[in-house]
Amino acid sequence: MEAFLVSTGIVALAEIGDKTQLLAFILAAKFRRPLPIILGILVATLANHGFAGAVGAWVTTLLGPQTLRWVLGVSFIAMAVWTLIPDKFDEEDAKLARFGVFGTTLIAFFLAEMGDKTQIATIALAAQYNALFAVVAGTTLGMMLANVPAVLFGDRIAARMPVRLVHGIAAAIFAVLGAATLLGAGDALGF
Repeated sequence: MEAFLVSTGIVALAEIGDKTQLLAFILAAKFRRPLPIILGILVATLANHGFAGAVGAWVTTLLGPQTLRWVLGVSFIAMAVWTLIPDKFDEEDAKLARFGVFGTTLIAFFLAEMGDKTQIATIALAAQYNALFAVVAGTTLGMMLANVPAVLFGDRIAARMPVRLVHGIAAAIFAVLGAATLLGAGDALGF
C-alpha cells in the first residue's frame, strides 16, 4: 500500500505544471472532447509507466543491494532538483490531429512522457519498492489526478495553481526519499 500511495502522491505533485499537463490543457482547448482525451492519457500512461516499472524491476536483478541503494538515493535527489526546473512545451507535441482525438492524445502523451521526470520516477519507485503493480497503478493514478482536471477545467484552474509551491513540495518529497534511501531506509526491504 505504501508503494501505491507514495507513487500516487509523488507523480501527482511532480506532474503539476509538467509538459504533459500543459499538453493536456492544449489538447482540451483544441478538441473540446474530454472523454477521448482522458482515455488517451490513461492508455498512454499505462503503457509508458508499465514499461518504466518493468525497467525498474529489472534493474533490481542487475545491481547488488548496496549499489542499488546508492543509485536509487542519488536518483531521487536528482529528481528533486529536476522537479524544480520548469518544463518547456513544444507545440509539435500536439500536432498529430490526423489520428483523431484519442489517437493524437495517445501518441502525444506517450512520446512526451519518454524520458520525462515522471517516467524516471516510475523506474526508481519500481526499483525502490519492488512492487511493480502498486507502483504503476500509483503513478498512473497520479498522472490522472493531475491531468484530468486540466482536461475538464482547463483555464479555470491553470491561473490559480501555485505551480512553484507544488513543485517545491514534490522536490522536498523526492529529496527526503533520496536521503532516506542513502541512509538505509530500504534496508528493511532487503536493499
